[in-house]
Amino acid sequence: MFGLGWPEMGVILLIAVLIFGPKKIPELGKTLGQALRGFKDEMQNDSETEAENPDLKKSDGN
Repeated sequence: MFGLGWPEMGVILLIAVLIFGPKKIPELGKTLGQALRGFKDEMQNDSETEAENPDLKKSDGN
């Protein structure tokens, strides 16, 4: 994932725990998961709308 190995992931996790504290890490993970889920759902809704109505394609400004 992104060219990161286990040692790099461990260092990132350690820094996150030092900065935010162990109690905040699950809350941050939950918030990040909700944001990613919302982004994914929005992308699916956009593609479904475009597939249903190809005349509504987004203009590129020209």
